[in-house]
Order: sequence, then structure tokens, then C-alpha cells
Amino acid sequence: QVQVAESGGGLVQAGGSLLLSCAASGSSSSVDTMGWHRQGPGKQREYVATITPDSTTTYSDSVKGRFTLSRDNNAKNTVYLQMNSLKPEDTAVYLCFVQRFGILNWGQGTQVTVSS
Repeated sequence: QVQVAESGGGLVQAGGSLLLSCAASGSSSSVDTMGWHRQGPGKQREYVATITPDSTTTYSDSVKGRFTLSRDNNAKNTVYLQMNSLKPEDTAVYLCFVQRFGILNWGQGTQVTVSS
């Protein structure tokens, strides 16, 4: 069974930065596709970013150029979401997913609040 653990959320002013981390546990010799979704207050869950096993990244238009998703070179199933130039509309619970053997596994989420 895959456990997914996020960390790094918090409160930041508009224009600031935060770094989120996500680690997948459970035995696996493979490198997983991992990524993030988010759900803002009163909004539907939306896609944020994905990183593939070969570290190819994709981003939603709403975060492209501001967020960077990367993989830990020493712990392949740990990823980091660097969020810069944060806006109040980025306020959401950020949920990490790990795709292993075709199954999506989700973390509990970490709250990011951006004040204006």
C-alpha cells in the first residue's frame, strides 16, 4: 500500500513563496508519476502539475511560469513544488498524488493560504 505525505503549507502574503514536499512510501523499485491538484474554498478540485518518471513536467495554465515541480535526486519518489509569486487565488488545499501500477494514491492535503 502506498502512503502519500505532504508538507510545507502555510500562510504567506501575496507575492511570496512556499515550498511543498510530497513523499511516497511503500516498497517499490520503480519511479512513480507524481503531481498535485488543489481545491480552493467553494471550488472544484483542479489540476496543478505532474512529473513523470523521466522528470518531464507539465503545468496548468494558471500556475505555469510561477510554480516549479521537481524530483529529489536522492529519493526518487519525493517531489517538491516550489510556488513563487503567489496570489490570493492560489489559496487552496494542495493534494499530492502518486500513480503506481496504474492506481492513483492521494495524500491528505496541505493548506496554502495567500493573503492580499
